[in-house]
Amino acid sequence: RDYVVWLRFNDGSEGEVDLQNELYGEVFEPLRDLTEFRQMRFDPELHTIVWPNSADFAPEFLHERLSVSV
Repeated sequence: RDYVVWLRFNDGSEGEVDLQNELYGEVFEPLRDLTEFRQMRFDPELHTIVWPNSADFAPEFLHERLSVSV
């Protein structure tokens, strides 16, 4: 599952977010290349995941799409 990211939020919720269908538009389309996608990192100032090309998703957006682990 190439575009699935496991996340844990400060409210204690954790699980997976599948970003495959969210990678459209000028900033996100380059991330369809798995080599580019895998360069993701957590930015402690923005409190979200980011990529070297300045792409990022708002934490609220990611939280809404969370598939909670049970």
